[in-house]
Amino acid sequence: MPATKRPRSRRSGQSITIQSVADHAGVSPMTVSHVLNGTKSVRESTKAAVLQSVEVLGYVPNAAARSLASARSPRIGIVYRNAQNAFLSAMLVGALNAAARAGAQIIIRKCDDLAAASAVEAVGALVRSGATAILLAPPYNEMLSGNPAIAALGVPMAALACGRALEDMDVVGIDERAAACDMTLHLLDRGYRRVGFVMGAATHSASKARFEGYGAALAQRGLALDPALVAPGDFTFESGLSAGAALLDLPQPPDAIFASNDDMAAGVILAAHRRGLRIPQDVAIAGFDDAPIAVKIWPPLTTIRQHVDVMAAQATDWLVERHRDSDAALPPRAHWHGYELVMREST
Repeated sequence: MPATKRPRSRRSGQSITIQSVADHAGVSPMTVSHVLNGTKSVRESTKAAVLQSVEVLGYVPNAAARSLASARSPRIGIVYRNAQNAFLSAMLVGALNAAARAGAQIIIRKCDDLAAASAVEAVGALVRSGATAILLAPPYNEMLSGNPAIAALGVPMAALACGRALEDMDVVGIDERAAACDMTLHLLDRGYRRVGFVMGAATHSASKARFEGYGAALAQRGLALDPALVAPGDFTFESGLSAGAALLDLPQPPDAIFASNDDMAAGVILAAHRRGLRIPQDVAIAGFDDAPIAVKIWPPLTTIRQHVDVMAAQATDWLVERHRDSDAALPPRAHWHGYELVMREST
């Protein structure tokens, strides 16, 4: 006689997790939860695949765990590195405000370095801690986009201020190239002709976009880009100080310097002060971001203002939407917010 299939025991079923069912059915754990708890309408084909996986694997849901999962609010995870960073502060304010309105929670985890493996581990730890979606700041967003280990986590992701659209994450930012072009044109239209530029970190696509905007403005005014007037930086005050020193010590120094963020611009201003230069009479200096430091230095800094808190709020809203409609086949979205050129005494 042919052997008959025996049903799995409750003990073996309990060793199967909701993640096991999700992997088997090719859906997210949240979709499995919606099917089992009846908390959201799910396509019949998806529902059938989940129920078939439950049967094949012998999954036995834990009643207490199901009750907890159905009551859980969205939890947005954020990876950070430098707690003193003004961008992070604005990002957290926007995310927290949006989360409060939506009844969501924000959880954060520190990542001690910029290695991709460390970032993957940090995001994975957030998901294991209960994060149902992840909001990523630069450079982690582009660093992790397309990473199989991140895709396997099965939670929605959103990228903030990465400078370009991504194929696997929602993106909210500004037109970095256009903003940098506008700032460079501002300097050129005020009569400056040797405009220096301090690059941002190579790991950020925004750095490349801002440099392209600088070059585009020079071309619009019929000026050649002089490589001697471009100095490396990494978005830190210290790199701005070094870049400012290198540019200002040239045999023919620039008469204006545009730094890719405000922290570096502050470093350039200190380098100018140390050389006894007057700002803007001897050298004009501009930045990018309109961070708090822009009005705490002398002279106050002309800069590009991007509303990081507003952008973070929109990204958080999108993540909450994806959490609550996890079966919706929405493609990744990108939205570019407006920016402002804020003119102060430094130019």
